[in-house]
Amino acid sequence: MRFAVLQFGGSNCDQDAQHVIEDVCGVDCDLVWYKEGFNRSYDAIVIPGGFSYGDYLRAGAIATRTPVMQDVRRHAAAGGLVLGICNGAQIGAESGLIPGVFTINKYPKFICEWVHLKVENASSPFTSGYTEGDIIRIPIAHKEGRYVAGEGVPQRLLDEGRVAFRFCDAAGNCTPESNPNGSALNITGVLGEDQNVLLMMPHPERAAESVLGSEDGKKLFDSMIDYCEGR
Repeated sequence: MRFAVLQFGGSNCDQDAQHVIEDVCGVDCDLVWYKEGFNRSYDAIVIPGGFSYGDYLRAGAIATRTPVMQDVRRHAAAGGLVLGICNGAQIGAESGLIPGVFTINKYPKFICEWVHLKVENASSPFTSGYTEGDIIRIPIAHKEGRYVAGEGVPQRLLDEGRVAFRFCDAAGNCTPESNPNGSALNITGVLGEDQNVLLMMPHPERAAESVLGSEDGKKLFDSMIDYCEGR
């Protein structure tokens, strides 16, 4: 089994993601520079956080137009796992891997804090290690993380089980007060149509070791590994 972490100019969470996958979870993981592309097949591709191309135009808008993203889309279409975290979620959304986009926060400032998430779907390749309704603690760090989509789309995704995570309070209530960026229906983790793509704003790689204050994010990577082992 081998994972890949895709690097763009401006990626800054790439080595963090590789560390968790390789050193914490024990799976071989390559750092892949976007200009070099994928020279072998991978079980999963992770698009990490950062500021690809300095977030010029829109966050993720330039990176999504690079040739390597065609390979990512082909990988997803063939059933391979794709995880986009923060800037990676912005890139994935711009690439059409999910409906909607992650745009400027309702109050347009950079937010860096711990948040609570409610697990809405515990049957996807990314969330099988959780139980539906679990409340997990993971940090966010973004200025353009507010999930928006066309009229009726957020509710449809929720009804179809394509929402992995929603912002909530410590008791699991998805309220406006527990929604740090104004995302539609508190949504912050969206699954692709076949559920082999997950785009999320919170950083599970920053909550995968107890020394960081939470191990709740490790279950996401363990879920991916379990899924790949079972294929």
